[in-house]
Formats: sequence, structure tokens, C-alpha cells
Amino acid sequence: MGTLTGLGPLSIDMYLPAFPALAAEMAADPAAIQLTLATFTVGLAVGQLLAGPLSDAVGRKWPLMVGLGVYAVAGVSAALAPSVPVLATIRFAQGLGAAAGIVIARAVVRDRFSGAALARFFSLLMLVNAVTPIVGPLLGSQLLRVVSWRGTFVVLAVTGVVLLLAVARIEESLPRSARRGGGLAATRDDVRALLVDGRFVGYVLVAALPFASLFAYISGSTFVLQGVFGLSVQEFGLVFGINSLGTLLAGAFNTRLLTWFSAQQLLRTGLVVLSVSGLGVLVSAVGGLGLPGILVCLFLVMAGIGLILPNATTLALDPQGTRAGSASALLGVVQSLAGGIAAPLVGSGGVGTAVPMGVTIAVPALLALAVGHVVLTADGRRGQKSTSAV
Repeated sequence: MGTLTGLGPLSIDMYLPAFPALAAEMAADPAAIQLTLATFTVGLAVGQLLAGPLSDAVGRKWPLMVGLGVYAVAGVSAALAPSVPVLATIRFAQGLGAAAGIVIARAVVRDRFSGAALARFFSLLMLVNAVTPIVGPLLGSQLLRVVSWRGTFVVLAVTGVVLLLAVARIEESLPRSARRGGGLAATRDDVRALLVDGRFVGYVLVAALPFASLFAYISGSTFVLQGVFGLSVQEFGLVFGINSLGTLLAGAFNTRLLTWFSAQQLLRTGLVVLSVSGLGVLVSAVGGLGLPGILVCLFLVMAGIGLILPNATTLALDPQGTRAGSASALLGVVQSLAGGIAAPLVGSGGVGTAVPMGVTIAVPALLALAVGHVVLTADGRRGQKSTSAV
């Protein structure tokens, strides 16, 4: 499950070090190259919206296998892409395939766990996902020593095939008796009920806005760290991996801290850490504090995200029961759209400065803090009323 949820990040992080080489070969500017990242995230959004409700109706296994097949074929096609527009289109299809892994893996976990156990398992998934940003750029930068950027997509295609073979061996987690009937009408009713659930929508936004900060860092860091601060491809991969340790450590601590603190308390802490460190990136960029200041703040940004995502995801999905696939899909759609919007904004702000990346990290972080305060306060009041009633 962890590898499936990490398929999307791996598909992004492995080819980040190749952005400058890709731009040079295709004679394209940074904004055009970042479009291939944006179309992938849009594909992730659309694919989750399709795969989630479908998995509620027919089970988790077959939609997942179809998605992985699409992902593998798209990887081979991307390796043969002749231009940026063609590559961007193929990346959209690759995002569709990867989406099945992300959304259905979350639904499978919800099928098997609830409450604090669910939060702990999501934290474990975050640990796997935290390794992906470390391994991805390092692997991508090392691959560039022996192959072009096209070889990166061949490796991704092989990864899809391996996962497809692994999924073929796992058991179905959603029995026929628990599947949603009623076809499109039932799916529409589920989505409508989720969209009018203020608590669910609130936690979805809290889980999605940090994705905008995350993708601002992902899409902007290669140009800022290599272009502005002069790091080599290999140095960038190393720095990117070290920063990702923030997410890894936060996920590990979150698993332990859930023994003593609630998911709501840990979520609030993560939102504060993300907001303060996001502002720190912006201040460092505007004030010209140099690479050390930015790297420290980026490390803390990743740590804050590592606290936010497992707890916000748990609070959003835990009450959803038989519509977990649809709920997971909506969560993933909003997250992917937030990331897809943020990625090109960094490039459109110009190159040669870290300020656009700092702005695009800090603003969503502050918005997440504001929304989180509202929804957590409301959730706390509901809990007090329930206790009083008992």
C-alpha cells in the first residue's frame, strides 16, 4: 500500500533533476517544462475521481490493476515523446494510471482500520512516501549519469509492471456484501453528501492546501537550488533528499505521539510548523539570507507537512464507511488540483530568484492554518456536546 501511494511522488521526483536537460533538449522555458508536472497532477485528480467511486462499486483490485497497466504504457510512451506538448499529454495519462494506486490504497487501508489505528497506519504510509522523495531525486540524478531523461520514464514503466504483478497476488479488501450498488446515481448521491458535509470539506481543505506548498517546493526547488544557488544535479538530489527527511521524521514521531495526543492536536501542531517555516522561506528569499536559511526552513516545511497529511486524512476518511472510495477520491482530487495550480505559478513568477517559490509556499500554508483553526475548533465543540450528552 505504501508503494502504491508513493507512485505519484516517485513519478514526479525521479525526473526533477532532469528539468534543465529536458528544457535544453526541447528548447523550452521553465514554465513549459513545469507544465508536464501540472498535467500529471491534473491526471492524478481526474483519475482519482474515476477510480475511487468505481472501487466502491466493483471492489478495489481490478480498477487498481487497470490503472497500473495504463501507468506502465504511459511510461514507455513518455520515453518516446518528441516534444513538450506530447510529453505533457502523455503525463496526463500517466497521472490517470497512478491515481488508481493512490486513491484505492487509501480506501483499502480504510477498509481494514479505523480510529487511532487508522491514523497510525496512515503515518506508516507517510514513512514510505517520505522515502520516495529521498530515493526519487537521488535515483533520477544517478540515472542521468548513464541515460538521458527518457531513461527515467523507462524505469517508471518497469516499476508499474512490477506493482501490477504484486497487486495481482493480494486479496480483495472490499467484500461483495459491502460494495455500493445503484451505479452512477449512488455515486452522485455519495459525492453530494460529502460535499455538503462541512466537517469533511474542512479537513479536505486542510489536507489539500499544504499540497500547494509542497508542489511549489517540488516544482521550484530545481530551478532555485540549481539555477539561483548553483548546485549541481547530484548536489540537488542530495539536498532534496535531506529536506525530505523532515517528512520521514515527522511521520515516525506522529506514529508514536498518537499514543498520547489526538490526531486533532497533532494536526494543529503541524499547521503551525508549516505556516512559520513557510514564512521563513519567504523572508529568507526576500531578505537574501542565502542558501542555509532557505534549506532550514524547507526542512521544517516538509516536517510540518509530515504531521498534517496523516492526521488530516484520518479525520476526513474515518467516518466515511462504505463510501471511503468516493471520499478518498474527492480528497485526492482537491490535493492534486491544489498542487497542479501551484506548480506553474512558481515558474510564471520568473527565474533567478527564490521569491516566487517562497510566496507560493507561504500563502497556502497560512490559508491552511486559518481553515484548520475553524474546522478543529468546530470539531472540538461537537466533541464537547457529545460528551455532555453522554
